[in-house]
Amino acid sequence: MWRAADKVIYSKTLKQVSTPRTRLEHTFDVDGIREMKLRAAHDLVISGHELAAHAFRAGLIDEIKLFIAPIILGGGKKSLPDGVRLGLDLVEERRFQGGGVVHLHYRLRTA
Repeated sequence: MWRAADKVIYSKTLKQVSTPRTRLEHTFDVDGIREMKLRAAHDLVISGHELAAHAFRAGLIDEIKLFIAPIILGGGKKSLPDGVRLGLDLVEERRFQGGGVVHLHYRLRTA
């Protein structure tokens, strides 16, 4: 499924991509993403905390899927950005056997 999908990689340091159906962009283009959302026949996926933070702040996020793993690292990168407040409705929750990982699926509250 991933190989068949069109992909955009946003990177300030990467010089070229090595996978088919992949385009490289050096800056996050909010208007370009909005246009992609309007044209898309399927859901768009944004991953990576920095990229997702840009999308949150631009109001591009409709759903959030979090995987919580029971490991304490004593720091690390945030899953959700500072300065953004969104009302969310829990759509689905799922526990994975044998490790304590939990999947939480939220949808942006519309009213």
